[in-house]
Amino acid sequence: MAVTAIRGRIITGVDLLADGIIAFDGGTVMEVTPAGQWNYPGVDVVDTRPSGVTLVPGFVDVHCHGGGGAGFHHDPLDASRVVRFHRSRGTTTQLASLVSAPGEVLRRQVAALAPLVHTGDLAGLHLEGPFLSVWKCGAHDPAAIIPGDLSLLSELLDVGGGAIRSQTFAPETAHAASIARLLHKGGAVPCIGHTSADSATTRRVMAASSGQWGATHLFNAMPALHHRDPGPVASCLSAAARVEMVVEIIGDGVHLSDDTVRMVFDLVGPGQVALVTDAMAAAGMPDGDYALGGLDVRVDDGVARLSTGDHYVGDVPAIAGGTATLAEVVRRTVISAGVDLVSAVQSATHTPATLFGLKAGHLRPGYPADMVALDEDLRAVAVWHRGERIKTSPEQC
Repeated sequence: MAVTAIRGRIITGVDLLADGIIAFDGGTVMEVTPAGQWNYPGVDVVDTRPSGVTLVPGFVDVHCHGGGGAGFHHDPLDASRVVRFHRSRGTTTQLASLVSAPGEVLRRQVAALAPLVHTGDLAGLHLEGPFLSVWKCGAHDPAAIIPGDLSLLSELLDVGGGAIRSQTFAPETAHAASIARLLHKGGAVPCIGHTSADSATTRRVMAASSGQWGATHLFNAMPALHHRDPGPVASCLSAAARVEMVVEIIGDGVHLSDDTVRMVFDLVGPGQVALVTDAMAAAGMPDGDYALGGLDVRVDDGVARLSTGDHYVGDVPAIAGGTATLAEVVRRTVISAGVDLVSAVQSATHTPATLFGLKAGHLRPGYPADMVALDEDLRAVAVWHRGERIKTSPEQC
């Protein structure tokens, strides 16, 4: 592949070059520099400035269950379909998230998906459960939720062969501190989520194991922050402010108020916020009937809610994942929540990649040439994966 050089407005992942040039040498970034310092006269440069686009790193989604009509819970062919769909929308790096399920099902799913991690199609696996609170199960089948089981977790880590990069668990579950230590030992990030724990319990479990920590979709599936009973939200925000935790935010306008999204950015900064989708099969698809794990889901007006059993939050069915892409989440975070574009991009690229030790989410020499062009309305209009421009959806072209 010949060297490709593109000039324009570039967000590297943490910094803005108002007029820069990025060059790909095959599938790897060769150079990122201010245009005035470009020193390769023999290389043709494509100038994107007249179109007004902003070039950003390929998005990194570390909480995603599916999209494009398929999910990660069935077979590798479905998983590859999910990867292709999100890649065409700008997410060039992603973890595959698995909902709570019986141990034998999780073993089978991890074994089926691990090869896609080892080939690089996926960046890793995220176990969302099964050691959760049945009182905050959300779209998880309560029958599949069990107390913390170190033997099961150890077996899943072995089956994955390094593919498991994170697990969400409730800090009040059995053996929570030991679960955290086992995850850290196995190279995975322990994440607080789907919990009824109080603030003290959450803080105590986090103190039991040093290393990187995450919070799964902060505010969702956990007690509300209250001034006399602050719950896990307070402990997670405090840990993020101390640079000890990265908190996930689903900034799609459904899971959280835009003002809540802005508040979290203002409190802890983009280096401690990971924008995620929690997308399920209906992402990019019309309203209708879908599934998440073994539960039925109905999507109306782009909002996915369980249609199985009596899973209610108040008087409405529980939200069952997201239907937005990460590019759409970034756009809403800027336009509706009022977060500046550089910060929103950082939280959708560099921050999650850094949390999981991934060589992604940054436009710098030696990194994969994964890039997205956002138009002036912040819509993804072009995607490069490993230096190759890939086909995007018709509405993007």
